[in-house]
Amino acid sequence: MRSVQKSIKTGKGGHAALRYLLVVALMPACWGCKPKAEAPAAPAAYCIPEALREKIRTDTVVMAPVTEARSLTGEVAYNPDKVLHYISLVSGVITQTWFSLGDYVRQGQVLAELKSTELSGLVSEQKTLESRLSVARRSLDAAQAMYRDGIASEKDLLEAKSQEQIVRAELEKVSTSLSFFSPGKQPETFLIRAPGSGFIVDKNITSGIQITAGNGPLFTVSDLANVWITANVYAGDLAYVKENMPVVLRSSAYKDETFTGTIRALSQVFDAEEKVLKARIVMDNPGLQLKPGMFMDVIVKKETGEQALRVPEKALIFNDNKDYVVVYKSDCDTEIREVEILAKSNDDVYISKGLQAGERVISRNHLLIFEALQSMNK
Repeated sequence: MRSVQKSIKTGKGGHAALRYLLVVALMPACWGCKPKAEAPAAPAAYCIPEALREKIRTDTVVMAPVTEARSLTGEVAYNPDKVLHYISLVSGVITQTWFSLGDYVRQGQVLAELKSTELSGLVSEQKTLESRLSVARRSLDAAQAMYRDGIASEKDLLEAKSQEQIVRAELEKVSTSLSFFSPGKQPETFLIRAPGSGFIVDKNITSGIQITAGNGPLFTVSDLANVWITANVYAGDLAYVKENMPVVLRSSAYKDETFTGTIRALSQVFDAEEKVLKARIVMDNPGLQLKPGMFMDVIVKKETGEQALRVPEKALIFNDNKDYVVVYKSDCDTEIREVEILAKSNDDVYISKGLQAGERVISRNHLLIFEALQSMNK
């Protein structure tokens, strides 16, 4: 550098030295002129794949009363007001049956064959009473005619009426006993017919069994269009169960389906063996999905008086000891949102923080979207 300055002072090689100084002076400025590195591009927004769009479900966040739910155990039974019990009024031996438990039968359909000497006696008695009734009616007609002519007294007329009524009542009783029977092919055998249409919900006879008159129903017929669910109410659940309150019912036979009903009656005395009160729920059963003997979960809800934001429990995602939901705005605008839970009630969750009323959350196939959003944010 000193030699350059000396050259300038002496004028030797002045032009060359001046060019050198200019290059050195401009070097820092050129360093600042280097092209800047481009900023990394923002990641593209996540869009729900088209194949997944039709499989998701969204629910709107709503402000709703906070409820507490309790699940009771229940069992389906046929409605005793809608059944027909067949009790034989005669003794005998069942020689053959043509039905099984659960079969649908029509009124008048032959169900069994009975061999009974008593029935043979009833047939004879029926014929005798028919003859006696015919005689009693003729006697009554004669007594009425003589009473009008003044020949017979009022006492004679009343006695004739009474005799006719007695014989007619006896005949009706015997005819009623025989109304569900018809003669079989063999002597002293009779066919038992269904007293009404419906399903066989109870059967107590088989071929060869001896039956006794009036000794319990041989079978029970119910149409099952209307059933009862009897729920067990323990002492700790009494605050949640009231008459005429709606309930939601579930069965393991129909995992994704619920039924609704109403508590029609609540017993006031605890069952001595089970130590529970019995709540009766009467339900229509149009699809015959509810079968007698089927166990049910009976869910009752009690309002607490508070209000909070409500979302389906299925919308929650538990990850790393925190609860999240996927907020949906559009197919290409979804967001993971951490939430705080205030309370849970059956299928609903009440949120105290993290959401606003009117927002939508994804409640089906949302885990796939959650994982995709998480991987993009890493």
